[in-house]
Amino acid sequence: MAREPLSVVVTTFNSAATIGACLASVRFADDIVVLDSGSTDETRDIAASHGARVSIQPFAGYSAQKQAAIDLAIHRWVLLLDSDEALPAIAAERVRAALVTPDVAGFEMLRREWVFWRWQPGRARLNHYVRLFDRTHAGMSGHEVHESVLVRGPVRRLDAIIDHYGERDIDGRVDKANRYSTLQVRDRQTREPRMLRLRMVVYPAIAFARYYFWRGHWRGGWAGFIAARVHAFYAFLKYAKLYERRVSGGQRQDHGAFESERPED
Repeated sequence: MAREPLSVVVTTFNSAATIGACLASVRFADDIVVLDSGSTDETRDIAASHGARVSIQPFAGYSAQKQAAIDLAIHRWVLLLDSDEALPAIAAERVRAALVTPDVAGFEMLRREWVFWRWQPGRARLNHYVRLFDRTHAGMSGHEVHESVLVRGPVRRLDAIIDHYGERDIDGRVDKANRYSTLQVRDRQTREPRMLRLRMVVYPAIAFARYYFWRGHWRGGWAGFIAARVHAFYAFLKYAKLYERRVSGGQRQDHGAFESERPED
């Protein structure tokens, strides 16, 4: 049965370890776009070997880089992936089926996380994001971090899971927490929450409880516990850096925040 043609869009930077699996999982696509931000490894060669149209652009920030990649797509319908994500076979089938007669402007998809040395437990809560959409009715949100696709029109959940390999060790996840907390401070240039000192004290514990208990990562053993602790540290850093900006009069300079392009959490 005929379906809407599909462009798969991926942004990359030194993604040689994962880009092959990512693109192999979407070989059914009618068009594959890879926008690279200056890789020094084999990323671009691997992408080209999978039939991708590869372009290069200096990293402009997470949201702007992804929007630039979307703008390179040939077809209206776009599947947006990170370079360390892949579609299991059943998810690929459901994406194709959804495009036979799409009755909405976008679809949310679930994402399963690799947590250090194991997949998150099956009964843990999965995050969901709009990843399959009609680009004539959608665009990136513009946020420095935790950017998202904003759709002008109806959206519904697609029963399809994206596998996200993410940071493979604690060091990588802590580094990401540091970088992302800096970017979130930039997103708050004109809005700063009240009671920063209280938030520094209280909110990390709330963030830990939400991640570990409410989202079900306690089922993941020590991997889930460590991930929850890092998540709580990230929550602390966001407010600590905002407080630092306040007491220093906004004179703190952020160095290297955009030196590398890495997937969103």
